[in-house]
Amino acid sequence: MTQLILFSGNANPKLAQEIAEYLGVPMGVADISQFSDGEVYVQLNENVRGADVFVVQPTSPPVDHHLMELLIMIDSLRRASAHRITAVIPYFGYARQDRKVQPRGPISAKLVADLIAVSGANRVLTMDLHAGQIQGFFNIPVDHLYAAPVLLRYFQEQEGYEGVVVAPDAGGVERARAFAKRLGTSLAFIDKRREGPNDTKVMHIVGDVKDRDVIIVDDIIDTAGTIAQSVEALRKEGARRIYASCTHPVLSGPAIERIENSALEEMVVTNTIPLDERRSSKKLIVLSVAPLLGEAIDRIHRETSVSSLFV
Repeated sequence: MTQLILFSGNANPKLAQEIAEYLGVPMGVADISQFSDGEVYVQLNENVRGADVFVVQPTSPPVDHHLMELLIMIDSLRRASAHRITAVIPYFGYARQDRKVQPRGPISAKLVADLIAVSGANRVLTMDLHAGQIQGFFNIPVDHLYAAPVLLRYFQEQEGYEGVVVAPDAGGVERARAFAKRLGTSLAFIDKRREGPNDTKVMHIVGDVKDRDVIIVDDIIDTAGTIAQSVEALRKEGARRIYASCTHPVLSGPAIERIENSALEEMVVTNTIPLDERRSSKKLIVLSVAPLLGEAIDRIHRETSVSSLFV
């Protein structure tokens, strides 16, 4: 079997280190720096010839910089004769641009998929894509993981919880339905209208939430505008305790302020995106997906089933 080597960019080195500890392998050594004008420079400091290499790099903010780091690292590994290169992208940036919303608009998710493949990646490992069809944008194999088991475990361990799972919009109903089924609770969703990027208006709630605990389930929380409005609407409908859960806590702009000022009890997220001091709140509960990613990497390396992780 070829040697497994794990590298990390600068986007989330802590998560990469946790994955390395789970796998029981050392981190690959590479220098990733910038020229004075901001250009990314990568220098691999160990032999990767013939190795099975995994590069852990979510394309989280600053998205473009971390994407370039990923592309240049993959190119470096390809030119160093790595046997196989897997881009491990816990959070896939540009996933919200998966179709033309208006005439003359881009499909940026497809462009990014092409860039990753052209740079030399042989396969992609990612988690909770905003739209599942993005897998079809790649001309290389994609292993798509779900953070639901990690998030579900947290709520299943909470005593006295009896409630409803709520989708923040019609597009998230499928995700919320699967969550509710595993949790053994009922389902509701919020009918909303999107006025523009990061601008939504809550319409009304479909389902019974009166005197019930509620979990709002989403894949990405960016500015938290939708969450704040959803919490307000749920409170008006008589919801008791309100929780939120998401895989990717982008939390940009006024997100933390909105979370702090809302009636949320807790917001349960994962560490696909690192949270710094500016994006911290006493309401945030951060769960690690390192064991899940580590197990998937091990199975890919051993050429065994990844999908059986979710059976």
